[in-house]
Amino acid sequence: MEDANSASAREVAPAELERWLEAEVEGYRGPAMLSKCGFGQSNPTFRLSSPSGHYILRRKPLGPLLPKAHAIEREFRVLQALQGSPVPTPKVYALCEDTQVMGAAFYLMEFVEGRIFYDQTMPDLSADERAAIFDNINQAVVDLHRVDPSDVGLADFGRSENFVQRQIATWTKQYRASEGEHIEAMERLIEWLPANLPPEQSGRIFHGDLRIDNMILHPTEPRVIALLDWELSTLGDPLADLAYHMMVWRIPPDLFRGLAGLDFKRMGIPREEDYLRLYLQRSGRSDIPCWNFYLAFSLFRVAAILQGVWSRAQSGQASATDAETVGRKAAPLAAIGWDIARAATA
Repeated sequence: MEDANSASAREVAPAELERWLEAEVEGYRGPAMLSKCGFGQSNPTFRLSSPSGHYILRRKPLGPLLPKAHAIEREFRVLQALQGSPVPTPKVYALCEDTQVMGAAFYLMEFVEGRIFYDQTMPDLSADERAAIFDNINQAVVDLHRVDPSDVGLADFGRSENFVQRQIATWTKQYRASEGEHIEAMERLIEWLPANLPPEQSGRIFHGDLRIDNMILHPTEPRVIALLDWELSTLGDPLADLAYHMMVWRIPPDLFRGLAGLDFKRMGIPREEDYLRLYLQRSGRSDIPCWNFYLAFSLFRVAAILQGVWSRAQSGQASATDAETVGRKAAPLAAIGWDIARAATA
């Protein structure tokens, strides 16, 4: 288990950053020290420590980037909009789009003291503690999907019409832009998904990466206190957001921190069908049509994302040291997605 304090060697913040912090962040007092956090495959994340307190700085990677990737500006906007809502989010202070300050756009947010679990089985906890945490995570996802974008100034945050169809096209382009070795399952999914679209859903705030390691839990209580990593957020189908969150029930633990095949009762982890039923009850839905489609689409998405991680590792732009290893998981995850798709049409 790691927490939000996980960080590497400290170095003095550059003078340009100090000047920006003093001008843009109310109450800031320097000088600051920066240390790169051990998480964040996409956007480099730093802990910034100064006499006025601790902060988190999220920056785009340096160098050429894939189109529409690393959307720091959108992250900042949605976090700012959700302040005061039922959705647990960290406070954001300021956005900097001047690349002269740190070489790329970045924003500053509060440092939230708590626990981040990179292993969804949470091996150091009891069954009762796991059960309570999964229950609260479920509620946090429901709370997010209940927010009306118009009520928080996000009515223009994206187009929800034909969302899934456009997402398939977007991630196909992203995959092609970072394509390496041929992945047959990705080719099959690229053909199958557009031909099997689900019914259109009302648009809601779509986080896009609702993994447990993008959530900060209270230091001692089974409660989500901050949802992180909003760079993929937009307006879209909440069921696609939910399926991406729940695809871990179909992924083996040794592949990509999944839950498939575990003894759920002994561990206090809900079964996929029970967790889904709880979401339906809390959100007022009776069922989810085309659930297997959403799961196959989610595995296609994560495979495309990991292909990008692999590509950045090859070009030296990766923000995490294990990027190449993580990126190579794209092919087996795509294979699971294609198996689900084939089962849905068998």
